[in-house]
Amino acid sequence: MPEKILGINGLGRIGKLTLWHHIGRKYFSQIVVNLGRKAGTSLKDIAFYIEHDSTYGRLHNYLYGYRSKSVIENINESDSTVVIDGIPVKILTESRNPKDIQWEKHGVRLVVDTTGKFLDPTLPSDAKEGSVRGHIDSGAYKVLVSAPFKIKDKTKDIPEDSITIIMGINEEMYDNKKHLIISGASCTTTCLAHMMKPLLDYFGPERILSVSMATVHAVTASQEVLDRVPKADAKDLRKIRSAMNNIILTSTGAAKTLALVLPEMKNIGFIAQSVRVPIITGSLIILVAAFRDEEANIITRELINNIYKEAAEREKRGYLLFTEDQKVSTDIIGFFGPAAIIEGSETHTRTAMVNLDVSTLCSVGSPSVDRIQVPITQAVIYGWYDNELGSYTNMLGDLTVKVAADVY
Repeated sequence: MPEKILGINGLGRIGKLTLWHHIGRKYFSQIVVNLGRKAGTSLKDIAFYIEHDSTYGRLHNYLYGYRSKSVIENINESDSTVVIDGIPVKILTESRNPKDIQWEKHGVRLVVDTTGKFLDPTLPSDAKEGSVRGHIDSGAYKVLVSAPFKIKDKTKDIPEDSITIIMGINEEMYDNKKHLIISGASCTTTCLAHMMKPLLDYFGPERILSVSMATVHAVTASQEVLDRVPKADAKDLRKIRSAMNNIILTSTGAAKTLALVLPEMKNIGFIAQSVRVPIITGSLIILVAAFRDEEANIITRELINNIYKEAAEREKRGYLLFTEDQKVSTDIIGFFGPAAIIEGSETHTRTAMVNLDVSTLCSVGSPSVDRIQVPITQAVIYGWYDNELGSYTNMLGDLTVKVAADVY
């Protein structure tokens, strides 16, 4: 039985917190982190960065509470290793291109790529600027990416050996013999999928007329601290504005990615919007869905909340949580486990009778009535998620362990 050694490519927000997650989980006996460049003046500087976090505090407090002490020891500059809470961690700093990392040399069979740079599974492993497939060339059996796929050549489809998986939504679609490259989608899509699935399961896609969502999202590392001059050919001038003191409209690929894990969404009109706000983490989805009601006032606030309550009870792993507490965004920071936390106290529904001209709907013959009334109910549902550690990284960790079971 081979030793379970996890590779993590990148040590940004998700990379660092993925390391925290697996240090705490103890599923892997060793972890190899590819930083891909020199950092600081010594390995102690990297260890300091790993231990301290401006959002979640110190690693040992996260693991064991406020009375605990540092769990980082045995910092070895000569072989670039450190022991974190008993788990040996090796830091690689030489290669940014996945094909040059030499995972096989370090016994790594499974890699989580958190760089956000290698998202196109159609590119060959020797692509000039690097490719996610380079990880496989350098010894990995399988690769998870912590973001949605982005295919540059729009004439190409996602390859057969690549798939998007969200735990609790479509994990049964993962084929360990077929799939080599697995996307864990995004934090927003993960929350959204767990908000949509209970509605699809209850009503079916034929009764859901349209859906729109807006995510009120914390800032990310891709934003600017202060305004800067736009790069050549930059089209979105909002992306160069300060994240510290602006509400910034931006885009989200959640609608497109959602259809990959919930194919029923392809037949439902769906609009997704995103607004970045100056907080460090803790995000919110405002979901608005229009339903064809069978008769007026059947789809009520109570019904929608009961759908989520029952779905949360069925989901034994805690991926969906229903609450009627009155939360604010800081209550979500580090909230362990749920992909989505439904705030039932703010669920609202309204039903309207829509008048339809039957003659415009019938292409053959003469209808016996001129107009009919159809009850349409609109529901507004709020779902919280910690877009960094609490929700997304924990969900990605579960997916990593699932894939690892077939690798080691």
